[in-house]
Amino acid sequence: MHSFFRRLLRKKVLSDSDIEESNLNRCLTTFDLIGLGIGSTLGAGLYVIGGQVAQHDAGPAVVVSFFIAAVASALAGICYAEFAARIPRAGSAYVYSYVTVGELMAFIIGWNLVLEYVIGTASVARGWSGYFDAMIDKKLSTFFNSTMPMHIDELSAYPDFFAFGITILVTVLLAFGVKESARFNNIFTIVNLLIVLYVIICGLFKLDGHNWNLDPSEIPSTGAGTGGFMPYGFSGMMKGAATCFYAFVGFDCVATTGEETKNPQKAIPIAIVTSLFIIFLSYCGVSAIITLMCPYYLIDHDAPLPFVFSRVGWGVARYIISIGAVCGLSTSLLGGMFPLPRILYAMAGDGVIFRFMGKVSPRFKTPLMGTIISGIFAGLMAMFFNLDELVDMMSIGTLLAYTLVGVSVLILRYEADENLTGSMSVSKLSDSERLLLSRDVFSVKKLLFPGTPRPTLLTAYISKWTLLFLCLFVIFFAAFAIFGSDYLEQMETWAIIIATLLALLPAMCVIILQCQPQSEATLAFKVPLVPLLPSLSVLVNIYLMLKLSPMTWVRFGVWMAIGMSIYLLYGVGYNLSKTSEAALSDGSVVEEDVNLIEKEDHRNHSYTS
Repeated sequence: MHSFFRRLLRKKVLSDSDIEESNLNRCLTTFDLIGLGIGSTLGAGLYVIGGQVAQHDAGPAVVVSFFIAAVASALAGICYAEFAARIPRAGSAYVYSYVTVGELMAFIIGWNLVLEYVIGTASVARGWSGYFDAMIDKKLSTFFNSTMPMHIDELSAYPDFFAFGITILVTVLLAFGVKESARFNNIFTIVNLLIVLYVIICGLFKLDGHNWNLDPSEIPSTGAGTGGFMPYGFSGMMKGAATCFYAFVGFDCVATTGEETKNPQKAIPIAIVTSLFIIFLSYCGVSAIITLMCPYYLIDHDAPLPFVFSRVGWGVARYIISIGAVCGLSTSLLGGMFPLPRILYAMAGDGVIFRFMGKVSPRFKTPLMGTIISGIFAGLMAMFFNLDELVDMMSIGTLLAYTLVGVSVLILRYEADENLTGSMSVSKLSDSERLLLSRDVFSVKKLLFPGTPRPTLLTAYISKWTLLFLCLFVIFFAAFAIFGSDYLEQMETWAIIIATLLALLPAMCVIILQCQPQSEATLAFKVPLVPLLPSLSVLVNIYLMLKLSPMTWVRFGVWMAIGMSIYLLYGVGYNLSKTSEAALSDGSVVEEDVNLIEKEDHRNHSYTS
């Protein structure tokens, strides 16, 4: 039983040779990665979601909603960039959490990433199908509704064979090879960006500033807000920001290409930051144009851009924009599908899921079986579920992954340098046991004055416990901010006092972390302003998670029950048998730990002297 629980907390430490070796084809350049990041993200958010948020949630303030969502995504993006510089391996947040938190949490994150990418692929396929259907006057939906209707709650009104077909087509493209997929993605992404420029430049000639300051008397009385720049108020703008956050999901697929990229420790951070900046400019520019060209309450729900240009008499723009929509949604579909087999490859390689899922084709140098299975699964989801249900199911997995990446950055920054090197092993001494064997004694003073310029076992231990309390206090603060929002908007004194006290608790934890020494490891990219920015990322992500509906948490529970069954019945048994074959029965591991403690204790003694 002791071995079982120790196995769940085992950490994976990668040596330089582990990072360099790969069975996949290293062929992607920085330009390829930037194209992949833009293509996987700049799709449904540009052609569908922006208009929906403007019409129903934020009005012209959709521009601010996109800005808030961009800030939240950027906080997660720079955390991904540091990990990509530190651990350029296929698997993204799964590998990151395996290195820092342990195997059980890594499996939870990996399993949620599978959910994110499956649902992301399916949702883009449904959006692609819906946009195409709107362009041909709803002929597809009319035909399938009349011939094969489905009257089942929580499912689509009809089986969308078109969405299933395009998902399978992209699966075949990915199976042929990563370079061919990247070439297809780059061409379509360039076309998509040219259409964005076309929309912004042409829209500048038809702007009407009055549309950002409509009088309440001009607004219809059918729940279209009160006019002005924020017709639905601050809460509507924040609700729109939560929806716009979905439009930025996808950039993290760049972090899954660590084993297929040339010089990944520099290329991946550059690609993440650059692609996020270009995506933000595109979303804000297009959303500003459509809300200045047309009153927000008139914008079409399914195809806002063609409708806006048709309304001002530019019918030809309808067809030009449709070309961009096809390219944008196609690259977004490819980008959503691209990371999925790589996550399965990483998890299968570690034995936490069935190993045949990670088998690499000797001809195409891709995880062929994982690609085919994940493509069929995503196609079936796209075929039978509505877009709204798919988006809600995807959000929780994405936000949880972003949260754990931020936490992992903080853990590694304050880890003792000796714990960041070595090979994958299961130590017979935990960090707490090794700390007890050392002569470094805890005192309250060391929370603010650690007395050492470099991380030690004690400072790392203090940082981990502080981080744990930081996450708990953030949950309390976010929960009160959500469920007590009505009282805070009414400026109730008691609500403001409680919110202030709850905000001070995580602030104290950040101050303690700031006082602790950080690792001096040299990286190609580091998150600035640590621990402030990763802590803000954790706060934003937890807040958005708690905003999700109870039904979303129920679906998440079902998905996790399936995953834990696989992990406990197969993954743990496989890894325990593998561990028993390793050299753990002798005292070599304990000896190594004791030598490490003596080495560090000697160094601490030198600092004291």
